[in-house]
Amino acid sequence: MSEGLTQAAYIVAALFFILSLAGLSKQESARTGNYFGIAGMAIALIATIFGPDAQGIAWIIVAMVIGGGIGIYYAKRVEMTEMPELVAVLHSFVGLAAVLVGYNSFIDPPAVNLANPAEIHAAHVIHMVEVFLGVFIGAVTFTGSIVAFGKLRGIISSSALNIPHKHKWNLAAILVSTALMIYFVKADGSMFALIVMTLIAFAFGCHLVASIGGADMPVVVSMLNSYSGWAAAAAGFMLANDLLIVTGALVGSSGAILSYIMCKAMNRSFISVIAGGFGQTVSVSSDGEEEGEHREVSAEDVAEMLKDSRSVIITPGYGMAVAQAQYPVHEITEKLRAKGIDVRFGIHPVAGRLPGHMNVLLAEAKVPYDIVLEMDEINDDFPETDTVLVIGANDTVNPAAMEDPNSPIAGMPVLEVWNAKNVIVFKRSMNTGYAGVQNPLFFKENTAMLFGDAKASVDAISKAI
Repeated sequence: MSEGLTQAAYIVAALFFILSLAGLSKQESARTGNYFGIAGMAIALIATIFGPDAQGIAWIIVAMVIGGGIGIYYAKRVEMTEMPELVAVLHSFVGLAAVLVGYNSFIDPPAVNLANPAEIHAAHVIHMVEVFLGVFIGAVTFTGSIVAFGKLRGIISSSALNIPHKHKWNLAAILVSTALMIYFVKADGSMFALIVMTLIAFAFGCHLVASIGGADMPVVVSMLNSYSGWAAAAAGFMLANDLLIVTGALVGSSGAILSYIMCKAMNRSFISVIAGGFGQTVSVSSDGEEEGEHREVSAEDVAEMLKDSRSVIITPGYGMAVAQAQYPVHEITEKLRAKGIDVRFGIHPVAGRLPGHMNVLLAEAKVPYDIVLEMDEINDDFPETDTVLVIGANDTVNPAAMEDPNSPIAGMPVLEVWNAKNVIVFKRSMNTGYAGVQNPLFFKENTAMLFGDAKASVDAISKAI
């Protein structure tokens, strides 16, 4: 394939990636957006493999077959509840790839077709900076994603790491890395400086993510998505691959925009996210102990309550994903709507452990898009709502965020479900949520607890209806 044809294919692939992002911005067009992304990646791979600069095509194809086989194997077996961990692992691969590309590009730099010594020197300096920054971003993304995976999987505690002077340590890591980059460039490349910086970046990435609490992990995942994009763009600069630069920039900017939107919705500081550990200067006032008496209710009682309601709002959380209760939830939704009852869903920006987690689950169960509303669209409607079903949600409906200034989730906007006439909370037990904070909602007079597996409980309600 000629150079011109390869570049033309890259342009087409980049257009498909842009169309993919546009499609993914809405639930109705998300499937089409995925198809555009798949088509763009297929074009990019074919153009790269058969391009004029490709070498060792047989080895490349073998690697793709092995990698593709592993990907298909795990994609078929991963549960929806494990998607956040899978995304974190994929981000770590991108970061590690950027580190390896950086070291390879440093050891075996690309040839420069320039005659002027000054231009050759300038190109060399630029390449050294690209290598250094690419390795740094990749290393931070790699270890940060590994820590995120551990937190999401439960291997690492979801509570925030709060070592003394943590922000000073972060600043020191950046300053030392900057000094090493200056030395690296002036020394015309130093493997020692590169290795030391890589170790610092590994530690820096671990600390950034470890310093963020469990309630904010969805924002962390989207931010790591942005980091992986910039790591890919850095690799594109090192490899002089225009498409990789464009693709990385698209992923990096879209991830950053998503993180900014989520931070705004949660009343958090975007800069603090990048600094690693927002909302961690407060003390924990709720230690997980119960704060009052709770009231239990049966599935049959809930069914009667729903049938007597005129308006119902369902607020799902990660517990619904774990129980795979989205399908019976859709069943009771259809039964209630058939009786003329207004049923809607309220989705918190960070419900679940991945941006859009609940939207994907509900779309999978064929819940109509038009009754799935965001927090800002539905919060004012709770006072006029007869019954609210809180299915597997905890931190996103916790009034402590508004009432307790010392709570780790203080200031985070939440779904104000307690303003409804009746609130039914589906939980397995009275344990705290992912953020480790007790929820005063459970002990309010208008709240009743329905204990047990969410899927079994919803099935029982559906049968009673």
